[in-house]
Amino acid sequence: MAEIRSYTLNFGPQHPAAHGVLRLVLEMDGEVIQKADPHIGLLHRATEKLAESKPFNQSIGYMDRLDYCSMMCNEHAYVMAIERLLGITVPVRAQYIRVMFDEITRILNHLMWLGAHGLDIGAMTVFLLAFKERETLMDCYEAVSGTRMHATYYRPGGVYRDLPSEMPKYQVSRWRPQKEVDRLNEARASGMLDFIEDFTRRFPGCVDEYETLLTDNRIWKQRTVNIGVVTPERGMQLGFSGPMIRGCGIAWDLRKTQPYEVYGELDFDVPVGVNGDCYDRYLVRIEELRQSNRIVAQCVEWLRRNPGPVMIADAKVRPPHRQDMKGDMESLIHHFKLMTEGYCVPEGETYAAVEAPKGEFGIYLVSDGANKPYRLKCRAPGFAHLSALEEMVSGHMLADVVAVIGTQDIVFGEVDR
Repeated sequence: MAEIRSYTLNFGPQHPAAHGVLRLVLEMDGEVIQKADPHIGLLHRATEKLAESKPFNQSIGYMDRLDYCSMMCNEHAYVMAIERLLGITVPVRAQYIRVMFDEITRILNHLMWLGAHGLDIGAMTVFLLAFKERETLMDCYEAVSGTRMHATYYRPGGVYRDLPSEMPKYQVSRWRPQKEVDRLNEARASGMLDFIEDFTRRFPGCVDEYETLLTDNRIWKQRTVNIGVVTPERGMQLGFSGPMIRGCGIAWDLRKTQPYEVYGELDFDVPVGVNGDCYDRYLVRIEELRQSNRIVAQCVEWLRRNPGPVMIADAKVRPPHRQDMKGDMESLIHHFKLMTEGYCVPEGETYAAVEAPKGEFGIYLVSDGANKPYRLKCRAPGFAHLSALEEMVSGHMLADVVAVIGTQDIVFGEVDR
């Protein structure tokens, strides 16, 4: 017989399961992985360097583009870092709005992950179901910020504006008759809080549907159980966070261990895994969908009862009201100066971290007293997870590489920042 030699295989960057622009150089022995070398650098965002050349308030939009499935959570870490250096406290209503949108973002991210991971492993239907609900929440993004993805809704000192009193409605068209439009617009008849409350009531049933399709599915379990196992000790050594470390069985969640904003006042549980395999990480994320839904429902209830300001009154940080700007020259000049030059942030350094959907997303910010950062460093959860890829796939088959990449939930904007 001819001698079988190991060979090198390029996985990506155009591979549909490479989740962006991952180039993976695999050394194979037949179909078994001997070595996996992840190559990054094909999507170089240069966010950290760009932020050092712009006023503090002009870099919020760059944060959205890092992990483009967890937009507002990234903004949250950045504005929290600025607020700590400025020494300002955000109004409580703005804190509740931030927490609510953080959890909406977590649901958006996990639905995206669930659909894509399902497609990677061969399940088509769950993708269509997950994106149906995702569309509803994207409408909330659009209603508060005017855009569906890169919101720039969080601002140092609060949020851009209060929640709108009405939601955009579907119109009658050649594709949608009046009866269908009336049904779709039922939940949109009043304000955003009613719209979100309607979502929180029916979403647990949607998660049940996803679980019916996958959780006890024989093929799904064959593809995920005992694949990419990581022990709790090794997970900590590798710098895992988020569902990756909780899947190993460690209940580490910044919302509980280092509460920020109003998380300390909310009631929710932290799901943990047992075996540290792909299946456990799937179960953790499914339970997180339910817990995030619980948090959103609590925020809706509080926001309905407690009106108030959503931005601090300090004119050094907040722009003037739009109507003032149209009629008062001083306000117009103030707005122009604030938007072009920004404000000087006191000298110092800080680290602000949030429990983003993929793990701990942190911003290390150094100010030298100028109106732009001296140094900005992002702590991206995906970077630590990707660096463990070789260890997780060694000894597995080629098809298992796809399952492991999917379970890591990698987005390359934050990995190659």
